[in-house]
Amino acid sequence: MSANFKITRPKVPFVFVNMAMTADGKIATANRALHSFGSPRDLRHLYELRATADAVMCGARTVEISESILGNGGEKFHRRRLQNGLAEFNLRIIVTGGGSINPAAKIFQHRFSPIIVLTTKRASPEKLKALRHLADEVKICGQTEINFPAALRWLRAKWNVKRLLCEGGGELNDALFRAGLVDEINLTLCPKMFGGRTAPTIADGRGFEKLSLTRQFRFASVRSFQGELFTVLSRA
Repeated sequence: MSANFKITRPKVPFVFVNMAMTADGKIATANRALHSFGSPRDLRHLYELRATADAVMCGARTVEISESILGNGGEKFHRRRLQNGLAEFNLRIIVTGGGSINPAAKIFQHRFSPIIVLTTKRASPEKLKALRHLADEVKICGQTEINFPAALRWLRAKWNVKRLLCEGGGELNDALFRAGLVDEINLTLCPKMFGGRTAPTIADGRGFEKLSLTRQFRFASVRSFQGELFTVLSRA
């Protein structure tokens, strides 16, 4: 886990991504049936990272499939948040360009911290009404795609988000990479093989068409623990 609390761009949060992937680069099986496959140590690592974040962000489908409530992990990590000078609980941010999310998703059944939804003008009035009933705030951030630079500036200005942890999925990560907003990647490499040409990776979506446009990172640390590799990549 990085101990770097410096904000590299004053108007947007420090953005760090946390993902676990198989040896063949997958973050879930092709049918999405198996989504969580890391070790107990990897899960602890997730909560350690959340304990350094003002807000945790996920795509709507990831929230639904994983049944995550984006919580702080219990008393141990609650104390760590307070030691880090953070609020008791992190803000929870859901991204859905079309405004679609299951209203019965587990996250909406746990109201311990504000839930913010980022969406676009593609969301119909009916969907926006439903979202506003579910979330504490709904922010329209673009016409057909999320304008992430604007969304992150708003999160910093309105909600004082200085450190933003993104937990996928692949399309959300890809959009952040393309926007040049990712400062750090925490990547756990698990000794498993899923295969499948349609199995999701850490950065699906449009990707980059030219090598010259790709985002460059450097390995800041690599640690081995009981067969898994815990790596941190920093913006080059």
